[in-house]
Amino acid sequence: MSRGLGKTQKKILLLLSGGLALGLSGSPTRYFKIIKLIGREWKEIERQSLKRAIKNLYTSKLIGEKQNKDGTITMFLTGEGKRRALTYDLEKMEIKKPKQWDKKWRVVLFDIPDNRKKSRETLRFHLKNLGFYKFQESVFVHPYNCKDEIDYLIEFYDLRRFVRFIIADSIDNEIHLKTHFRLL
Repeated sequence: MSRGLGKTQKKILLLLSGGLALGLSGSPTRYFKIIKLIGREWKEIERQSLKRAIKNLYTSKLIGEKQNKDGTITMFLTGEGKRRALTYDLEKMEIKKPKQWDKKWRVVLFDIPDNRKKSRETLRFHLKNLGFYKFQESVFVHPYNCKDEIDYLIEFYDLRRFVRFIIADSIDNEIHLKTHFRLL
């Protein structure tokens, strides 16, 4: 399978190619071989998805690993991973307003493919609930520190490769943003 395809895309291609192979096969013995092969490939796609998710958790420093004497590996939540896992409730998540604004803008931009449309809409929903200003269709802005909250959402919905987080010193129309967030 191609490296650039997502899990769902790989599964669709597998099902289509399996269906084609079944349609071209006239032998019941071949049917069973094809179905068995599809099952193995399906599991491999799931394994790749799991490996990618674990890699993202390592990158975010939310999990660690320990080599055991018997050659096995134990995975564990890091202190930060425990804090985040226990801290956030998606329903009640909020960004704390500091006493004084640090004059920096937090910009979340994303390009989530159509086959993940529900995840895209869910992320927009959460950003709006957190008080972000919709700057463009896939660009949201907030004046206060929210990196942990965004990282949590990105990991929770497995969107790391589609979402960017930027901290900016200024935005060309920030008067409008300052008015919106009552920072003037």
